Amino acid sequence: MAKLVSISCVALVSAGFLGSATPVIAESPPAPVVHPAQWPKLKWPVKPIAADERRIKALLARMTIEEKVGQVVQADIASVTPADVHKYHLGSVLNGGSSGPYGDDFAPAPKWLQLADAFYAASVDKSGGGVAIPVMWGIDAVHGHSNIIGATLFPHNVGLGAAHDPALIQRIGAATAEEIRVTGQEWTFAPTVTVPQDYRWGRAYEGYSSDPKLVASYVGRMIIGLQGAPNTGRILKGAHVLASTKHFLADGGTFEGHDQGDARIDETTLRTIHGAPYVPAINAGVATVMTSYSSWYGVKMAGNKSLMTDVLKRHMDFGGFIVSDWNAHGQLQGCTNASCPTAINAGLDMYMAPDSWKPLYESLLTQARSGIVPMARLDDAVERILRTKFRLGLFEAGKPSSRLLAGRYDLLGSAAHRAIARGVMSRRPDAAEGVFGLAAHDQIGREHRRAGRAQRRFQRG
Repeated sequence: MAKLVSISCVALVSAGFLGSATPVIAESPPAPVVHPAQWPKLKWPVKPIAADERRIKALLARMTIEEKVGQVVQADIASVTPADVHKYHLGSVLNGGSSGPYGDDFAPAPKWLQLADAFYAASVDKSGGGVAIPVMWGIDAVHGHSNIIGATLFPHNVGLGAAHDPALIQRIGAATAEEIRVTGQEWTFAPTVTVPQDYRWGRAYEGYSSDPKLVASYVGRMIIGLQGAPNTGRILKGAHVLASTKHFLADGGTFEGHDQGDARIDETTLRTIHGAPYVPAINAGVATVMTSYSSWYGVKMAGNKSLMTDVLKRHMDFGGFIVSDWNAHGQLQGCTNASCPTAINAGLDMYMAPDSWKPLYESLLTQARSGIVPMARLDDAVERILRTKFRLGLFEAGKPSSRLLAGRYDLLGSAAHRAIARGVMSRRPDAAEGVFGLAAHDQIGREHRRAGRAQRRFQRG
């Protein structure tokens, strides 16, 4: 199978992207049967806090069905207002790559903090009754707080993989968390822990490496950099944010590298290559996991109960909550963006429904009332979200502008953070690694020529 090079060969060689084994592709796809007992047996490291558990139970007992449904829905800031958050009791908002405060994608940092305050105030407003649960704001700070003008940008994952430096990854996570806190967000959709196996996939650069061992060596360190270590108190009391590993599972193992495609690989490959990063992620207490658009033998991940519930939650003991990718629920069989009970029934806890949140809310409300979505499953999803919010410290943190590091605009793109980024780019690994020595240059030349030949064959069909 041809492997096409579209980014730095030095980074690809160093990260282990070139010369890796091609995934096993089945000729005749078997039924997607999962054997949870064959997956790593883990123990969730975040210790329960008795007082929190009592408060969660008390909240659940008081919440209306409308409030419960609202908690499992996430809306994009381009399609939702603070008034909507209050009216529909939404659990979370996010901003896509082209969504900025008040319709301005180029908004200065103070506007981001201003809107964060507005969403928070709306969520805790008790006028009209209700329990008033604070909202969380998630953002794609995948290589620095890149939505904010002036923030520090770090290399994409393929470049970081080339550094072969887990300690550096933790420093990058910590610096990114600090800059996120400046503008009032609490949650980043990072790190991406994909293990690309076919480099025709257009998003292969988002992976640290095709070597699951290298990826696994980075994941825990990045999560600790972002969140802090487990059991060290409320996350917001330190300079930290929630992390989210993505995309679960095997987005880097699809047939012929098709984006959002089908992973036709055996369960051993699924577990040992694509599942490997989730072991250190869970051991580090990653708060959230995001599902992939892709499928395993035709079953989309956002509706795969065997993998989300039986493997990830029950066997691997993941104690956080699972969020979908952008309208990914709409790709499930029998679903649309506006209606998909299949996803929550399979184990999804929060729908990322950026522009479809209102019809999705209404359909989920109807489905929960009728029993199509069992109340026990809805309660479990809400409980996981509440537990994460308590762990974050959201209930006592106050408005975003009052929190640690908020408004410290001098930290955005600070000299210390830029020094970390420049240190990545200027690293010169020892020639013995085979990265910058003559042998490596020869290998890079061969890979360039081989890629060129492969691309010409591909273009000819």
